[in-house]
Amino acid sequence: MIGRLSGVLVEKQAPFLLLDVQGVGYEMQAPMTTFYALPEVDHPAIVYTHLAVSDTAHQLFGFAKRSDRDLFRTLIKVNGVGPKMAIAILSGMDAEQLARCVHEDNVTALVKVPGVGKKTAERLIIELRDKLVAAPGSGADLLSGPVASHADKHDQRDEAESALISLGYKPTEAAKMVATAARANESAGAQELIRLALKRIAS
Repeated sequence: MIGRLSGVLVEKQAPFLLLDVQGVGYEMQAPMTTFYALPEVDHPAIVYTHLAVSDTAHQLFGFAKRSDRDLFRTLIKVNGVGPKMAIAILSGMDAEQLARCVHEDNVTALVKVPGVGKKTAERLIIELRDKLVAAPGSGADLLSGPVASHADKHDQRDEAESALISLGYKPTEAAKMVATAARANESAGAQELIRLALKRIAS
């Protein structure tokens, strides 16, 4: 089992990361909360990992913090929640926000995640209530990404839309979410656009 990797970030193309570890490139999928926390490309990084093995694929998932990986492992133990859905959940809300949704029985926020229906949301609340501690004062915002220049705004929006589609949103829905985010912050880079678009999940 690969539990932790230390190397240099080669690529950050949401929702995928490529980490160079002594000449070997490890590709992994990561939630957006991890993208916000990791340094920029060509900088050293430590990533906590989870290797998911199935009959059809070996998938590596990466997290900026051990606690985020532990939460991911808790989520995929819930009936009906697979790795893709867990990544989508952790992209839209951090651990504090998820705990608040669970303890407030906020089904509405959870069903905004792609693939999460009402029954799955209710199951998440029931099964996670005793496993997540509601943290006080969870008003801390997520770290924002780099600011985009005027010349590459279109590319930044395309990248943000592609990331949302990879997380399970429909192309038309992703386009609307990014357009709304861009109106809120016209100079936002791709990561900031994704962050703004996903804030509605935890609200």
